[in-house]
Amino acid sequence: MTPNVTAVSYGPKLTDAELERLRSLWAGRGATVESESRAGDHRFEVLTTGLVVADSTAAGIAALRRAVADAGVDGLDTAIVPAGLREAPRKFLIMDVDSTLIQQEVIELLAAYAGKREEVAAVTEAAMRGELDFAQSLHARVAVLAGLPAAVVDAVRAEVQLSEGAAELVAAFKAAGHVVAVVSGGFNQVLRPIAEELGLDYWIANELEILDGVLTGRVLGAVIDRAAKEKYLREWAAAEGIAMEHTIAVGDGANDLDMLGAAGIGVAFNAKPAVRAVADSAINMPYLDTVRYIAGV
Repeated sequence: MTPNVTAVSYGPKLTDAELERLRSLWAGRGATVESESRAGDHRFEVLTTGLVVADSTAAGIAALRRAVADAGVDGLDTAIVPAGLREAPRKFLIMDVDSTLIQQEVIELLAAYAGKREEVAAVTEAAMRGELDFAQSLHARVAVLAGLPAAVVDAVRAEVQLSEGAAELVAAFKAAGHVVAVVSGGFNQVLRPIAEELGLDYWIANELEILDGVLTGRVLGAVIDRAAKEKYLREWAAAEGIAMEHTIAVGDGANDLDMLGAAGIGVAFNAKPAVRAVADSAINMPYLDTVRYIAGV
């Protein structure tokens, strides 16, 4: 039979004991294993299992994900992916930026130049946990930048590092004819050169106001918050003629929850506990290109 669901399991090292527990789980759920393949490299290993399940509806897949989570197989995570998404000829990947596409939180790097890094980091952490309204917290954090010379933005841009595997992930999606976008609660002035270098199809972030070569401590226009992230996912996917079921969203904080929920599959990347708890799948390794294996790219 043709698999109607794919289980993608990944971890630093997949042991025989872990894989046997997975196989027992599939059997216990009445799933038939139709195919298995292994991949990966020196950083992590991946087992891709084609399954035939009795219920491949959204509810059935959600139940299977809960069963996997409850089983808690040590040393690996497993994403349960509908066959339709993995087989789609064109897919749409959308990612958060800070602590997802890149390793840092840009607002914290900027705040360091104002001597307020620890203060701002505490606010960022609370916002990403969902304890603070994102827009209000952003305005409060940006306010501490007032009076800094615009040159600090260039200095921060030089400090930013892509997450491991980020460039490879984007290149693989693009080479296969898929669409890649990022949407950020960070800042256009830092994101623009990254987006251009990676050749992203769509990108947007907040705009820092700069007057006479100085940061004013304000942002221009509407804040890119969790609602905006979902809005752009839907708009851009529609513009490309890609069904929402064929979209993949990746993020780490509460600001990403709406787009993770709206996408065909939402991936929590080294995320806060509240995000991991509701995402469709989780990556708890520093390698962003793990998303390739989940999406079947």
